[in-house]
Amino acid sequence: MSAPAFCKGILSFGQPWPQFDSMAASPVIGEGQSAIADSQDPRAVYQTLLAADALRYVTLQVTGSKGSGHPGGFASSAEAHASLMMLGHTNIVTEVGHHAPGFYSAMFLDGSLTEMGIHNMDDMMTRFRERHGLLGHLSGAIPGLLAPAGPLGQGQHFAMAGALLHPGKLFPVTIGDGGMGEPYVLNSMMHFHTAYPEITNFLPVLVWNGYSQEHHSMVSLFDNQAMVDYWRGHGFEDVILVDAKEFDDAGQSGAYVDSTLFSHGQRLKFTAAVLAGVDHAARSALGGKLTAFIIKQLKGAGVHASGAKSHNLYPKDTLDQPHIYESLQKRALPEQAWAIVRDNLSRAGGGPACQTAVTEQELALTPLPALEWQNFNVGDKAVPATAMGAMVAQVGLADRRFVVTNADGNEASAMKNINDALKIRHPTPDPLYNQEPGGQVYEPLNEDACAGLAAGLALFGSRSLWLSYESFAINGWPIIQTVTQAMAELRRRTPAVVCMFTAGALEQGRNGWTHQRPEIENFFGAMMRNGNVYLLFPPDANAIQAAYAHALDSVNKGMVIVASKSPLPVYMTPDQARTAVRTGAGVVHAGNDGQGRRIVFAVTGDMVLLPVMQAAHQLESEGHAVRVVSVVNPRKLYRAGDVAWDSVAQPDGEFMSDSDFNALFDGDVLIGVSGGPSAPLEPVLLRTRAPRRDVFCWKRGETTASADELMAFNGLTADAMAARVRQLLPEQQS
Repeated sequence: MSAPAFCKGILSFGQPWPQFDSMAASPVIGEGQSAIADSQDPRAVYQTLLAADALRYVTLQVTGSKGSGHPGGFASSAEAHASLMMLGHTNIVTEVGHHAPGFYSAMFLDGSLTEMGIHNMDDMMTRFRERHGLLGHLSGAIPGLLAPAGPLGQGQHFAMAGALLHPGKLFPVTIGDGGMGEPYVLNSMMHFHTAYPEITNFLPVLVWNGYSQEHHSMVSLFDNQAMVDYWRGHGFEDVILVDAKEFDDAGQSGAYVDSTLFSHGQRLKFTAAVLAGVDHAARSALGGKLTAFIIKQLKGAGVHASGAKSHNLYPKDTLDQPHIYESLQKRALPEQAWAIVRDNLSRAGGGPACQTAVTEQELALTPLPALEWQNFNVGDKAVPATAMGAMVAQVGLADRRFVVTNADGNEASAMKNINDALKIRHPTPDPLYNQEPGGQVYEPLNEDACAGLAAGLALFGSRSLWLSYESFAINGWPIIQTVTQAMAELRRRTPAVVCMFTAGALEQGRNGWTHQRPEIENFFGAMMRNGNVYLLFPPDANAIQAAYAHALDSVNKGMVIVASKSPLPVYMTPDQARTAVRTGAGVVHAGNDGQGRRIVFAVTGDMVLLPVMQAAHQLESEGHAVRVVSVVNPRKLYRAGDVAWDSVAQPDGEFMSDSDFNALFDGDVLIGVSGGPSAPLEPVLLRTRAPRRDVFCWKRGETTASADELMAFNGLTADAMAARVRQLLPEQQS
């Protein structure tokens, strides 16, 4: 037979393997079936090995086509990945962004990439590592792929989120031994299992190949028992390890061997062990046991090099080079084998992953009732964090899938009302601490695990909220950054990633500089230009409710709320707050309007408004007109061309008009003030027409007895602000 049409562009075809006519006469996954019927069936083993070599071949050819990309790590997992697919478990995520070419190969072989116009190997090579194509590290925008993969230490969060939202489905996650030292991989799974002992339908698949990117992995000297014990020590009841070394008949030295060098018979025996092991692991995980599967095989098995040298290709590693072309010839399958592989993998899991992966459809959300607002009177004092907590509690009581994550404790952030209503998820019931095994507040003591579960749930289609001290948020932010970028590319709607950071620098005087790290706001500020990231600074308890309600209604976005846990004055009515959140800013004070020189304070933050208001009163007593504008949603104050808003899913191209902006910010002097760093004020400084301007912002932390002393240390005092205005006023110029 001739090769199927999707093979156009494949460079090498091989001879049929021994027993091909009997073992591959027809696909072992028949029409209308979604998995092999029996993992012990020799035909299933044979065709699983065909799939594994097809994955290796496509991975090497597509990376070779650009002399770029990472084939080695995935190659050592090929039998395990093929086994998962043949067993119908196709909701696969990964912790390893460098396995991207292999995952794309799987989507090519099951037909999913036709959704993006990739119909054959020529198309795939053209689109690999190109814009609007198959980017170098995984993206959830690729049809059939559930989640992104870039920084190490993230993939397990997506698997756990998927398992939590979809009981009865298996969510395998491949993990490289090179990434075992990255943040909290096993730790996060151990905490999750303690909190959700009944959720075991995620399956870590350790690809133990002995190498990292450029050297041996840090666990390369473990023996098999030590590795099994390592996983068992993190709560895994069932650990299945298949070591290629036990099947080696090629006389390879070292603990890690390449199964593609075995005789054909031994290759089949190794594949049989992997297939049976994966089947056992999947049944165990779905049956209620925390389970891990480990495939131990030399990195680069079956591609152009082995060990760390197989990790990536360089510009010299092109398809016309002998070491690449000869490797392709070794892995080349007969033409008729490609049809078998396509039929099997396109049927596995019930159809191509682009149709059947859980993230290919929007998850139905529980309808929320109209949320009750607390209407605080202007001039009164109220705690912003507590006001938001009351609203969060309503969401959780209405949506039992809703999860709040917090490493440092809601009570410490003046949000105990969340714990009172939703309870901390904990195996030890204790009403004094609001602990219940079925609680909706997830409190591992690391921000990576908090951010990871919250981000994973949002990406997979469920509501969540990550609460953190601003000081510690940086430890969890990388996965939020990854997920918000993924949301910018998604072909479906999903709830926004919502974060709220309490206890900002100015509240943490006595704790010293360890708790005074608002510099992360510059990170957020830079990300506002991405197009789907919003940094919200509600100035009071009414505005924080407006900010959370706005975030809750947002889709495919990252919404970051920064506010205090201290009683602070209320400056806005609820209606004014809603308008300010929607449009970007609102006036919180205007004195002597129309008289004297016009001075504008543009302020991000809430507590820092206290010295600003004092400065305003000083200047008004001198006859000047002073307006204080709360910059609530600075993303809305950019010019349209400043932000990549039109390149993202669910675009928001509404920006404050010039006339509205000028009405708020026009003056003889404009002073930008931030309780944190200055980046969030950038859109104001870019657009203001004020001829004289300056910025007061955070400089560094110090141990102080009060917020006032800490602000004074950073120059954030009323006297300093008023003095600078006087220096800038025209009549003060020489």
